[in-house]
Amino acid sequence: MSVPATPRGAAAPPGQPRKAATAAWIGSALEYYDFFIYGSAAALIFPEVFFDASDPATAALLSLATFGVAYAARPVGALVLGHFGDRLGRKKIMVFTLMLMGLSTFLIGCLPTRDQVGTLAPVLLVLCRVLQGISAAGEQASASSMTLEHAPPHRRGFFTSFTLSGTQGGQLLATLVFIPVAALPEEHLLSWGWRVPFWLSVAVAVAGWVIRRKLDETPAFARQAAEEGVVTMPLLVLVRRHWADVLRVVAGALIASVSTIFTVWALAYATSDAVGMSRTAMLWVGALANVVALAAIPLWATLSDRIGRRPVFLAGAAGSAVTMFLYLWAVSTGSYPLTFLTGVICFGVVYSAANGVWPAFYGEMFSTRVRLSGVAIGTQIGFAAAGFAVTFAARIAGPEGDDWPAVALFTAALCVPPVIAAVTARETHRVPTEALGERAPRPAARAGKVAV
Repeated sequence: MSVPATPRGAAAPPGQPRKAATAAWIGSALEYYDFFIYGSAAALIFPEVFFDASDPATAALLSLATFGVAYAARPVGALVLGHFGDRLGRKKIMVFTLMLMGLSTFLIGCLPTRDQVGTLAPVLLVLCRVLQGISAAGEQASASSMTLEHAPPHRRGFFTSFTLSGTQGGQLLATLVFIPVAALPEEHLLSWGWRVPFWLSVAVAVAGWVIRRKLDETPAFARQAAEEGVVTMPLLVLVRRHWADVLRVVAGALIASVSTIFTVWALAYATSDAVGMSRTAMLWVGALANVVALAAIPLWATLSDRIGRRPVFLAGAAGSAVTMFLYLWAVSTGSYPLTFLTGVICFGVVYSAANGVWPAFYGEMFSTRVRLSGVAIGTQIGFAAAGFAVTFAARIAGPEGDDWPAVALFTAALCVPPVIAAVTARETHRVPTEALGERAPRPAARAGKVAV
């Protein structure tokens, strides 16, 4: 493996931390634009396009289930992409995931509808959604590992937060693109209008390739590969040495349920006959909340560089359990001012505390040689449960889909494991980068490989 050696303790070249953070932000924004336009379409369009519209409740349930399918595929993608990311480097995985997401999303825009090919239509939709899930499995782990290993030790929280700021930026972009699409006349919306946001993913693939192919590999990975060699089987090292931290990441990643319930289920509930709010207004709620999140995430992350990851993550997880009640209650009243206010507080401010700090919080639990695998596998197992939280919420809401207190309680229950994960985790914000994840001296390594 031809990776240049980097002296132990050497810092990243000048400008590289910002370059890595920028690449992570833009790449994540482009990647999650693709991912979130699917969520909007699953809530607003796909029940009528790909499923039996004569049974609206079942069609909505099946459509939301396809949203969760990608999350089921993510643990598999994490195993594969995490393995190769710790063997080949972070950069190659970052480029691959973006290209795969762009292709699969473009293909969704080209799919035939149920009226055209019958049940083959939802089958093809699920296949494309699986590819999206595999891609997303490696995106955040590789981007956050790249920025963490390039960042100055005292600012790892700030720099790694750009990965999640990018995710929120992608969600904002997806929402803004869907606002004019959702405003189209019904006939145009269901025939061709919904396809346009998916076709725009061609630009995603091109822009992502240009941005990420010029990024340098991290000094930490280059040094580890040159001095000790790469790990032959990262999964075995995780199981033997880091299993407790992997479980903490799995538990912590359940906080993503707040995002999926807010983004998908609440959108479907608010625009249903039970509430009757407009599609455009609810999309603007998400857009405004994401604008606030773009400012809140780096601020929470900077605070974590000063006081630690655990208290900030804890505040976000526990606070989200409370504010989700307020948000769903506001939606149930049909009041636009209340919905906008509570949406911004819940998703834009409180949830951003946990969301902005987890790239550093999780990544610092692992050593360089298995960091990408540890973060990818742990988060994607947790995110898989979070993805299907939307489907469970649809069932919990009852046959009329309006039992919002039950959904709020369900979301609050999913915030408990992240709280436990934060309470039991070590504080790592002051640990040197090269010492992260190390508890005892490692066994001697052969040239080119690390014993497992």
